[in-house]
Amino acid sequence: MLRRYTPSINSSVAIPDDLVAPYPVGGAAKRMMDLAIALPSVLVALPVMALIAGLILITTGRSPFFAHKRVGFRGYPFPCYKFQTMVPNAQEALAKLLASDRDAAREWANRRKLRHDPRVTRLGWILRKCSLDELPQLINVLKGDMSCIGPRPVTTEELERYGAGAGAYMSARPGITGLWQVTGRSNMDFPTRVSIDQGYVQNWSLLGDIRILAKTPAAVLRIMETG
Repeated sequence: MLRRYTPSINSSVAIPDDLVAPYPVGGAAKRMMDLAIALPSVLVALPVMALIAGLILITTGRSPFFAHKRVGFRGYPFPCYKFQTMVPNAQEALAKLLASDRDAAREWANRRKLRHDPRVTRLGWILRKCSLDELPQLINVLKGDMSCIGPRPVTTEELERYGAGAGAYMSARPGITGLWQVTGRSNMDFPTRVSIDQGYVQNWSLLGDIRILAKTPAAVLRIMETG
């Protein structure tokens, strides 16, 4: 039997009853670690975040922040915060590229990402390269929408492609970083990413989260070096 959860924003994600739990994977221990990491991190990052917000405002004339709906624990949608890194007509630019470039269309279908994304601004490319565009997600962690470590946050459309792995994804809070990041990030195809998310949830441990957290800076540096 499937139970459909309907929060204040309608969700189209249904969840098997036997996968529903009162608390996300990791429970109180994981939540305490999230708060212990996120709260001081926000305070330390505030000057950097203010600088980035100012640069985006100056170079684009638009709001520095962007909130995109992602699927969270139990299928509840939440606004996932990021710095604005895309051009105003992002969806039009993507549709035009996919219609005219077969290789790009194949890459998008396989990975839901593009190496050369026409939607991303020059400043946005730098922010993404350094993962600085995700700093506002620390607010999501403080709110309880996300965890510092967890599955990569996905849209409803992406979650529909998770198949049997959807239940595992919705048993946890999505993470700013996770096993997906330290094992390959955008270089992996979509099915591999689903498998990694599922394995993370099924084999979760606090020590495992600490290891992922410790490996994240090196993973970000690798991505910056490899272009």
